Amino acid sequence: MEKVNNIRPGRIVSAVVSALLLFVSCGCSAQVTPAKTLLALSKGDHILAIIDPVSFKILAQVPVGSDPHEVIASADGKTAYVTIYGGGSLHEINVIDLVGQKALPTLDTRPFMGPHGIYFQGGKVWFSVEGTKTVARYDPASGKFDWCMGTGQDRTHMVFVTPNGKNVYTTNVASATVSIITDSLIKPRAFPNRFTPPAHEDWVQTLIPVGKGSEGFDVSPDGKELWTAGADDGIITIIDLAGKKVAASLDAKVEGANRLKFTPDGKRVLVTSLRTGDLFVIDANTHQLIKTLNTGHGAAGILVDDDGSRAFIGCTGDNYVAVVDLKTLTVSGHIAINGADGLAWAVRP
Repeated sequence: MEKVNNIRPGRIVSAVVSALLLFVSCGCSAQVTPAKTLLALSKGDHILAIIDPVSFKILAQVPVGSDPHEVIASADGKTAYVTIYGGGSLHEINVIDLVGQKALPTLDTRPFMGPHGIYFQGGKVWFSVEGTKTVARYDPASGKFDWCMGTGQDRTHMVFVTPNGKNVYTTNVASATVSIITDSLIKPRAFPNRFTPPAHEDWVQTLIPVGKGSEGFDVSPDGKELWTAGADDGIITIIDLAGKKVAASLDAKVEGANRLKFTPDGKRVLVTSLRTGDLFVIDANTHQLIKTLNTGHGAAGILVDDDGSRAFIGCTGDNYVAVVDLKTLTVSGHIAINGADGLAWAVRP
């Protein structure tokens, strides 16, 4: 007790200040992850940036693999999954704790080589696998890959899963097709005096021809149409999902098309060009071009605010994410990300 009483107040203050300086100098300055964050991948720095979508401040940077392309967050907004692509040669999905802002153990996807597109639905991670021409699924609860389906097509690239988990859509870039993969009930044919096996579920693929080089696509908010844009010929193909057929082909001249996204109200379609850096804004009803807006030298990933007020564009060659005001159709800001590409929202309830 005497030693404590003999400590001078000035020394106590000095000790506290020194501790605080040590805390800051150790890099312990990462900020608390808010309920809603913007996730952006950096191909140049190999990091996942966790960004405040209001201030555009980068709150944390978590290291990822050597060739990150796409990112998605779990439904509870606590975990992010990043595909490590390598042109079809690599075999990793990185897992990130968004609350703790740290990497979790990496998923080795082998024998699924070259994971690229990724989607979270029904508590599971669905991803396209370019190197093995497959769509596969990972169950975080069991820690296992519990389903896969081959497409037989070249460069199976992006993926979308319907809310009921019964339909999977993917673009096959080099084959110029879209795969509609449907979970169907198969009723075996009955033969007299022979055992008839019970009906069972099976996945059936329907291939739809689309524009050359089509990779980016989106499904309309009402679930009725799938739009995809061809990078090679600039044609947008519109697929009637109920009829599983092409409803229209638009010569939209979106050469170099990379990604395509509907606005939440379904009234507009946004298409980026990696070749020109342009953002094409198209009326979803009339199919007419509303505006072409330049965002830089190469526009890739697209993410739209839930209220439809803003779009975020990953401009890979310009090393930033461009912020587009969708009311004025102007670029309103930039977020510095080296080799920006894949984008996603993470929202915690």
